[in-house]
Amino acid sequence: MSEPPELDVLIEVPRGSFLKRGSTGQVDFVSPLPCPFNYGSVPRYLGLEGDLLDAVVLGPRRPLGTRIRVKAWGAVTLTDRGMTDDKLICCDHPVGPLERRRVLRFFHFYAKCKGLLNLWRGRPGRNACEGWCDATAALARARLRDDTWTGPPIAF
Repeated sequence: MSEPPELDVLIEVPRGSFLKRGSTGQVDFVSPLPCPFNYGSVPRYLGLEGDLLDAVVLGPRRPLGTRIRVKAWGAVTLTDRGMTDDKLICCDHPVGPLERRRVLRFFHFYAKCKGLLNLWRGRPGRNACEGWCDATAALARARLRDDTWTGPPIAF
């Protein structure tokens, strides 16, 4: 097995936070449940939906705005309003089967909740967790961010 890619991640939602912030720093929504992981983005890459590539950092809580260099051991592919939205799964050790199941269980639940939120906001489209994939496959779908990017092309 080759070494996993190592990336710089910016924490936008610390583990335990109820505020879901987007890549521009704006609050997207207030969750009724705390986020079980540190959630952020890889500022160097854009995902297929045109926003910064998402990243989850497992482990202890990291403060909002923390920049951390970490390995991506896999990814979860989410469909949000019909758009592919990969989430790199990062930490300082290989992700074991128990952690993987926990991450997937969260994203299956999150996709259902996000679908309800999108319905309430009048934003149609399919929402689902498509499962686990290799981090290099998710990175291959992403594109490098250039200096012209000012934010996502659609509201989240």
